[in-house]
Amino acid sequence: MSIKPAAAQPANNLHRLPDQLRANLRLVFVGTAASTRSAAVGHYYAHPGNRFWRALHEAGITPRRYRPDEFAALLELGIGFTDLSKTGAGMDHEIARGSFDVAGFRAKIERHRPKTIAFTSKKAASLFYGRPTSALAFGRQPQIGSFPDVFVLPSPSGAASGHWNLRPWRELAEWIGLARPDENA
Repeated sequence: MSIKPAAAQPANNLHRLPDQLRANLRLVFVGTAASTRSAAVGHYYAHPGNRFWRALHEAGITPRRYRPDEFAALLELGIGFTDLSKTGAGMDHEIARGSFDVAGFRAKIERHRPKTIAFTSKKAASLFYGRPTSALAFGRQPQIGSFPDVFVLPSPSGAASGHWNLRPWRELAEWIGLARPDENA
């Protein structure tokens, strides 16, 4: 199966999502690329069918349910965002393989030194590790030298509903120490 260029990929960078990074964040969420909807509105995880914002709150990572247009406010909670492709937009299979910049991503992470990164899909993690998605498990990954701790989460995309599970998100919340004390599940 070949990966074809995205029809929704903008000719310029006006629609790509800006990185939300700064030094020493507690957590950085890493996707493959912006969805068509996210690219159009300029907000991470903006499609109404995406579970991302609900999962953040239900897992205990955020104190309330944020909206996609509030993504920049999460920097105050020590949470940042980036994608492996800053120029592609659409579903993973629509993104041109050459637009994924794993080396650039690694450089950003080494420069900003977050404590933990969380890939929001096995696809994103497989691009990073250079392994098939079937070779990856959800949850915390083995340490890679001095690289930050890495989690792989089930995709919150509505297109991945058959693989949805909140448990790895809760494990992430416990790991970063942001889980609400009254949350036992």
